[in-house]
Amino acid sequence: MSSALNIAAVEKGTGQPGANLVRDVSLPALVLHREALEHNIRWMQAFVSNSGAELAPHGKTSMTPSLFRRQLEAGAWGITLATAVQTRAAYAHGVRRVLMANQLVGAPNMALIAELLADPTFDFHCMVDHPDNVADLGAFFAARGLRLNVMIEYGVVGGRCGCRSEAEVLALAAAIKAQPGLALTGIEGYEGVIHGDQAVSGIREFAASLVRLAVQLQDSGAFAIAKPIITASGSAWYDLIAESFEAQNAAGRFLSVLRPGSYVAHDHGIYKEAQCCVLDRRSDLHEGLRPALEVWAHVQSLPEPGFAVIALGKRDVAYDAGLPVPLLRYRAGVVPAIGDDVSACTVTAVMDQHAFMTVAPGVELRVGDIISFGTSHPCLTFDKWRTGLLVDGQLNVIESMETCF
Repeated sequence: MSSALNIAAVEKGTGQPGANLVRDVSLPALVLHREALEHNIRWMQAFVSNSGAELAPHGKTSMTPSLFRRQLEAGAWGITLATAVQTRAAYAHGVRRVLMANQLVGAPNMALIAELLADPTFDFHCMVDHPDNVADLGAFFAARGLRLNVMIEYGVVGGRCGCRSEAEVLALAAAIKAQPGLALTGIEGYEGVIHGDQAVSGIREFAASLVRLAVQLQDSGAFAIAKPIITASGSAWYDLIAESFEAQNAAGRFLSVLRPGSYVAHDHGIYKEAQCCVLDRRSDLHEGLRPALEVWAHVQSLPEPGFAVIALGKRDVAYDAGLPVPLLRYRAGVVPAIGDDVSACTVTAVMDQHAFMTVAPGVELRVGDIISFGTSHPCLTFDKWRTGLLVDGQLNVIESMETCF
């Protein structure tokens, strides 16, 4: 066997279709459960469609083209991305409509998008929130005989990007209209930076302001298209944005677009909590999203009673919004796999490639056991992997899903 084949055989997380997680796969591994994944894609598409809106899921969560394809095939209107490089990667895998939820800054990044716009089937919209960027984009694309679709980003004081007042939005619209190389196609906001005890009312007020601005812009003839885009929504408050847009009849005058991304894999942490809040607010939703993403790893060492070291660390799993959550323990090599509940165990710390876990009374582990871990904030778990393994109910690998980070 060649050295190249040897290397491929032991690469972290590799697994060919037909391989079984507990018997054949090099661990740690990023694991996606097919049933939960397909449920989540169907669930969110139905929710958004029933709300009278379109879905442009944020692809930066996974940067996994096979997931983009599944989302688009299920009815997604487009894919949201964060950078020009991400946009080029998605385009290379067949995505032909992109909302880039950031300003397009820097001539090299502008050049990447200009190259893609040579394809007349590619529908691209980016955000602007400052006259400097409007001037730079206008000059760059006009010099190349192109017209770039831009959307004004509206933000909140102390938040992230975006104009901070309605007056700034209206002034920016006038600046865009003066640039032949730009076309104003909509308005965008992000409510996920609104926090505190009054977050729900604050988000509703923000959505109302967004619609009010869109109406003003449309009435003044600022938009370059007949039915402009109005868009907001991350993965925590999408129900409030959908309700606000629908209540204000935004879909009647505008193309309402929601952009949650983490729903596709969901999690066992911050988005699990956010989903519980959605279900509390919406009594008509009888079932929510299901955690589809796990990271699997071996018990590496048992150096002290009640203490285990797991072969899983910061290079394998997100730790910014909560440490990994032990779920089930499997005996390596034993098929069919039967998982024992180890949720009473607790990860207390993670290092580069080790996790410290307190072993609950009554849980007996041996070195080499396999533990599945839930995660919080899937975006920062996906980006640690070149491949994720899609598995069926028997833990057999169905597909090796490449990422494009």
